[in-house]
Amino acid sequence: MKLNELRDNPGATKKRKRVGRGPGSGMGKTGGRGIKGQKSRSGVAIGGYEGGQMPLYQRLPKRGFNKPNRKQFAVVNLGLIQKFVDAKKLDAKKAITEDVLVETGVVRRKLDGVRILAKGEISAKVQLEVTGASKSAVEAVEKAGGKLTITSAQAAE
Repeated sequence: MKLNELRDNPGATKKRKRVGRGPGSGMGKTGGRGIKGQKSRSGVAIGGYEGGQMPLYQRLPKRGFNKPNRKQFAVVNLGLIQKFVDAKKLDAKKAITEDVLVETGVVRRKLDGVRILAKGEISAKVQLEVTGASKSAVEAVEKAGGKLTITSAQAAE
């Protein structure tokens, strides 16, 4: 095989649509825009423009606010941890940290930390070390004989 014989797989690339290149192209004359009307002309901004009148999206009141520096936690339910312990993917005897949860695939990434929620049952005696947890999650882990340590005091609200 030589460099000039290299080809892409058939069907891997699609030819670009060349608009307005004569009647034989199938996209000539009106170029796929139909006949007449505002949308067939160039320089059209239909979405939002109301002919100089204040547009609807600007007349309506604005509500809400997105905090730019908010913390985003990776959420893990107790039921999922129990499932991973049962499948022998997590070792219940060792301390389970955020890094261990990422390695085993319980969470994809840590973000600003991992937060444990109490959805599902936990029966394994686990030692968890995470950024945050709900009160009911802490109670559920302690009820099962384990221990849940919150590493960052500020994230434990």
